[in-house]
Amino acid sequence: MRFKILALSALLLCGHAMAETQSIIDLQANQQHVRAAKNPAAVALIPANYPFAVPGKLTVAVASENSPPLALFAEDNKTLIGSDPDIAQLVADSLGLELNLVPTSWEDWPLGISSGKYDAAIFNIAVTKLRKTKFDFATYRVDTLGFYVKSTSKINSINQPADVAGLRIIVGSGTNQENILLGWDKQNRANGLPPVQPIYVTDDAAANLSIQSGRVDAYFGPHSTGAYKAALTGKTKMVGIGPNVAYVAVTTKKDNGLVAAINAAINGVIVSGEYAQVLNRWGEHDEKVPRSIINPPGIGD
Repeated sequence: MRFKILALSALLLCGHAMAETQSIIDLQANQQHVRAAKNPAAVALIPANYPFAVPGKLTVAVASENSPPLALFAEDNKTLIGSDPDIAQLVADSLGLELNLVPTSWEDWPLGISSGKYDAAIFNIAVTKLRKTKFDFATYRVDTLGFYVKSTSKINSINQPADVAGLRIIVGSGTNQENILLGWDKQNRANGLPPVQPIYVTDDAAANLSIQSGRVDAYFGPHSTGAYKAALTGKTKMVGIGPNVAYVAVTTKKDNGLVAAINAAINGVIVSGEYAQVLNRWGEHDEKVPRSIINPPGIGD
């Protein structure tokens, strides 16, 4: 893997205007996690005799696929780095626990949390009304979704349902963005417009190949990941954002009590500055939250 300093130009829509921000992602410098001090107030909120998946450790599920800046493997091809692993490290440090990161698939984390295989999942998980029936959430970021197309594409704007009519769009199964895309498609069909074709791929490499070969028209997913790839290769461009901005949260099993300690841990590093350090170095400063909230209103509320 080639590591270099990357100038990340992130295009964000503010109302109807496009604003451009720029930050530096230095993958070489970001090989080591940001660390935090133990937070006694957060530790005190851990439920008595809490059954950690691995005693003395905080076991956290994170993405197994390279999806920078959220998660990727370091130069040793073993260590997970990225903004999500960094947040996991801050929470574990604050709770006085060793971090046990477990790379896994998106489909695995819900069952893993419910079964106790993982204490938490930090997976760019958006808070939704449905998910709150099974899980507890402590917010740590806002989730902006972006539409990206090949840089030479004639598509210049995707901002409303009619814009996706008849297009082939890569989207993740079971995700917030899939729900949005299918909702837009339902509106289009009711209005007599051509249906959208959701495309599901197995990994990031397949998504990139599909975009560049012309087999699909667009990708709809996390803005931070799309912006990173666009800046890195210049082969894609952002043409719009999704209609909703949702909270992204550390996810735990419903009513097991751990979420309060995690919430306190996140708020502690927000105050002490390590939280901002993480988001700044991964180019996600636009998505920071002023404080962590437990089970806030989510998509569908």
